[in-house]
Amino acid sequence: MNELTIELKQDGGLSLYEQIYRYIREEIRNGNLERGEKLPSTRSLCAHLQVSRSTVLMAYEQLLSEGYIESAPHKGYFVADVEELYDVRLISGEPKPSAAKKPAYRYDFSPYGIDLDSFPFNNWRKITKNVLVDDNKELFSRGDAQGEAEFRKTISNYLYQSRGVAAKPENIIVGAGNEYLLMLLNQLITGEKLFAMENPTYRQTYRILNSLGERVVTVLQDKNGMNVESLAKSGANIAYVMPSHQYPLGIVMPVGRRVELLKWADCKKGRYIIEDDYDSEFRYRGKPIPALCGFDKGQRVIYIGTFSKSIAPAIRMSYMVLPDEMMKQYHERIGFYSCTVSRIDQIVVKNFMESGCYEKHLNKMRALYKNRHDVLLGELDGFRKRFEITGENAGIHLLLKSKENISEKELVEKARREGVRVYPLSAYDIGKEKREYHTVILGYANLGEQDIRQGTELLRRAWK
Repeated sequence: MNELTIELKQDGGLSLYEQIYRYIREEIRNGNLERGEKLPSTRSLCAHLQVSRSTVLMAYEQLLSEGYIESAPHKGYFVADVEELYDVRLISGEPKPSAAKKPAYRYDFSPYGIDLDSFPFNNWRKITKNVLVDDNKELFSRGDAQGEAEFRKTISNYLYQSRGVAAKPENIIVGAGNEYLLMLLNQLITGEKLFAMENPTYRQTYRILNSLGERVVTVLQDKNGMNVESLAKSGANIAYVMPSHQYPLGIVMPVGRRVELLKWADCKKGRYIIEDDYDSEFRYRGKPIPALCGFDKGQRVIYIGTFSKSIAPAIRMSYMVLPDEMMKQYHERIGFYSCTVSRIDQIVVKNFMESGCYEKHLNKMRALYKNRHDVLLGELDGFRKRFEITGENAGIHLLLKSKENISEKELVEKARREGVRVYPLSAYDIGKEKREYHTVILGYANLGEQDIRQGTELLRRAWK
């Protein structure tokens, strides 16, 4: 691992984080940073470049969300094993540097990123400045291990108003990302553990559980989400679900299935449900369904939420709500762990929420994504004879399944030839026996409306 030599321009027209992000992205695309190579830590790079750590974090998280790099708990950031990396110089007409270069993608329907161009930088800058204006020394000392009390109260109020979850502030734990929270849970849940996950599913959680040495079984899912009968037969005692928007299939679990899942957890001691509510803010049809945790009377649900999708990936801030019994275990066994999120960042987010800026930002992003969602669906109308479109009710991606059983490999390759990147559903398959898929994923958060129109026109040509 070498320090990255990046010449940052204060008046170059691009923010510092974007300059860092673009530099690393180009180094990866050009092969100067090889797959598996470790990147400098955020602390060392911010010291080397003499910028704030949050600036480096935002750059890293954008690269992470787009799939250029991967993070490993307690190890750092590494260049991802990305196939078919493209060179933007090919788009602009510059000469191809070598015959080994991959063809360019003109449009990338990535399901990973979010639109950072709409981030309220001015409001964020003002709030951050106000937090630091009084030279409050307390903010630089070690804070509450669970997270700042006033911040947890703000999260509690937000969950009750927006998700129907009556979470007590003293039952909330703030941490730097879901990976950290899952590691805490691994220590809190004692005895034999067998995790059940849907398949396909969010692969990062699967990797984390595997790295912790936990056993994971896959459970069938239908149009309503995790099949409870299959779950009961699996022998699992912990179910990991995303009821508000299953990733990657986009299934929104109806109330009836949620009640079935809660009954499964209630009927035997030691069973828990981990509810990952990662992007519940973005729903486009009907009223938002309250979180599964909001229906839980037996305290069997462990709720995990994040600000990575709703604010920005670089916030690197998640939180979980634990049942009372598990909170006792937390204080007795691991309450000595320090909080992994800086007190300053917590207070900034708290003030961002309490000032109304968070709600305003969410409304803006909902409208932005809704417009792109509608444009994409409109452009895909002509595809419906040959494709089934699903997952369009929430989130920032949808799926196209070939009615003619064209393999996803063929769909991806034909799109590539037209300069469009789409994503295979098989990348999220965690089963031992790999299935054949005929489905690709189209994300739209990173594309403008005109790009969506032009990109889908190329897909129409590719798959004609």
